[in-house]
Amino acid sequence: MKALVYGGPGLKEWKEVPNPKLEKPTDVIIKVETTTICGTDLHILKGDVPAVTVGRILGHEGVGTITEVGSSVANFKVGDRVIISCIKSCGSCINCKDGLYSHCLGDEGVSGLGWVLGHLIDGTQAEYVRIPYADNSLHKMPAGTTDVEGVMLSDILPTGFEMGVQYGAVKPGDVVAVIGTGPVGLAAIATASLYGAARVIAIDLDTNRLEKSREFGATDTVVSGQDNWKKEVMAMTDGAGVDVAIEAVGVPLTFEMATQIVRPGGHVANVGVHGKPVSLELQNLWIQNISISMGLVNTNTTPLLLKLVTGKKIRAEKFATHFFTFDQFIEAYDTFGRAAETKALKVVITNK
Repeated sequence: MKALVYGGPGLKEWKEVPNPKLEKPTDVIIKVETTTICGTDLHILKGDVPAVTVGRILGHEGVGTITEVGSSVANFKVGDRVIISCIKSCGSCINCKDGLYSHCLGDEGVSGLGWVLGHLIDGTQAEYVRIPYADNSLHKMPAGTTDVEGVMLSDILPTGFEMGVQYGAVKPGDVVAVIGTGPVGLAAIATASLYGAARVIAIDLDTNRLEKSREFGATDTVVSGQDNWKKEVMAMTDGAGVDVAIEAVGVPLTFEMATQIVRPGGHVANVGVHGKPVSLELQNLWIQNISISMGLVNTNTTPLLLKLVTGKKIRAEKFATHFFTFDQFIEAYDTFGRAAETKALKVVITNK
């Protein structure tokens, strides 16, 4: 089969590799029909995730059809079309029982980490992929749900909702600022209304993405490259600051921006994947009673979000802006990596 293989920082190749095999009774093999590229994949290629070793097949999002089933798999069969979750879950360890799938203990050789696809084991940017703990790590594709909608449920929608909206403790009437309107930031914007946000302020350098953010539910936009960006945000809150500031980029500057606009008693929800240390002005923040949350998505809200997407309450297909086939993987990476120029949100790559 062919797969997108990591060759070290800055290096990737679409090439022939051995097909995956069932390794444990809880595994399945899936023929990947639709996948996409995540901002985390770009972080990996920059060398920000050193646990990813040379030779690893990248990718942790996808939709496909099961071709082989391990002897212990009870909920799925050959021929089932499924959404692949970016987080694996054994369903039985102490963390999984608490809904903390992101820290599934499992038995993959790494204690307490649910993100293994395209990270610690081979991922979904391939013609076939092995999925561990299939019974708890896959979701059946409902009738009428498209591949494009399904692949957005692998990662970005649960990440934006859980790490931004839920961990940010958004409540009815809140003013929410989302810094960074890439796919995950837009997912936070699209789901903030589920918890009753009254106003959602999108903040970004990219005016195209700011325009797009209004389609996902942003009520206001602010261009962060302007000297008066902070003054604009504060003016929208009568000088008080926002109730919840969601950081969805993953660089020190945007985290600092979030801490500058949150009101006393408010919440900073870090969603971005950081590859460098961030300065925490604790000497100023402690007296403002600010809560700061961060973490890896659990994907325990995927069934709920799947119902909302299937019912067209969340228009997941709007995240997709560019379409490619598997033999165009390198071109897809180039397009996604130059999102400011290409106006790419999510690229959809199909094996059809």
